[in-house]
Amino acid sequence: MNDMHGQVFFSDGKAPGAMRTIGEVCEALGLKPHVLRYWEQQFPMLNPLKRSGGRRLYRAADIALVRRIDKLVNEEGYTLKGARSVLEGKQPDADDTGSRRRTSTRKAPAGDDLLGELQAVRAKLARSLDN
Repeated sequence: MNDMHGQVFFSDGKAPGAMRTIGEVCEALGLKPHVLRYWEQQFPMLNPLKRSGGRRLYRAADIALVRRIDKLVNEEGYTLKGARSVLEGKQPDADDTGSRRRTSTRKAPAGDDLLGELQAVRAKLARSLDN
């Protein structure tokens, strides 16, 4: 759960600054554990404490960084490389920014409209193959 400033709040009874497991962080942010582990590889600054057996413990600063990465990648549309550049204070390449990854805001056709559009595309492809 997030507040309006992007801070993550947990309802587990622990102190706000307490360390959290990967499961707790993932549940709070709506992420999958494998995604978070992959981000640890891609973002050197994301380095939670690791206990015996590889158990990860995330500090408040780690959680804030995960939230920032999530926002850059999943809300602003940056590639991982672009998000890493932003976090390092560098200017991301044009290919790494959200502007190239954003999709059209036009709603997808529903039901019969979709079928009609697909049939039109099929007919157009058939005509182009005949030429």
